[in-house]
Amino acid sequence: MMMKLFFSRNPNPRLAVAVARYLNSAVDFEYASPFAPGESEKFRPLNPNLSLPILVDGERVLWEADAIACRLSRDAASDFWRTGDDEPEMIRWLSWGKENFMQACDMVHFERGTKQRYALGPIDDEKVAEGLARFRVAATILESELRARQWLAGESVSYADFRMAAFLPFNDIACLPIGEYPAICRWYDQLENIEAWREPFGGLDAPDLPPIAPLR
Repeated sequence: MMMKLFFSRNPNPRLAVAVARYLNSAVDFEYASPFAPGESEKFRPLNPNLSLPILVDGERVLWEADAIACRLSRDAASDFWRTGDDEPEMIRWLSWGKENFMQACDMVHFERGTKQRYALGPIDDEKVAEGLARFRVAATILESELRARQWLAGESVSYADFRMAAFLPFNDIACLPIGEYPAICRWYDQLENIEAWREPFGGLDAPDLPPIAPLR
């Protein structure tokens, strides 16, 4: 029986779909909306947090994008999830990124994107300013590191790169000043050249996110 990956177009589910597509994983993709009326009863037994992505393999259920990426990479016998000498380096970037670069991206994206898409209230300008300040600190560190390396862990793309970039496909809405950091731009352009990253939803039944007006 083929595994099923429940997903949406939001950042972490998008990340999981991109990983599965990059690894050519044998999964059945199913768009889901656990918070929609009447859907929580279906998804709460799979994930008590009601968040996506969720990977179902028979009686075995796995949630959280990082765990799913690890599982799919192991199944594919791929070093995309590093297991050799580059593993500590990958774990370092996963840990640092979540607490620094990605958290800053998330703060700004939540205010300018998520809240506006789902009518969760007006933009909190103080939160945006805090997120942008944190972004600049983290981006300066990441920029310095990427000047000396092509990818974050070793000589080829890894899950560390996909994870670090999870919010950047949504920067048309977040408007983070990525263009001020040429090494980050070069690194992200490399990711955009990977079809699975650039177009993870190609051919899938995946309704667009609710539209919002981009910042000017």
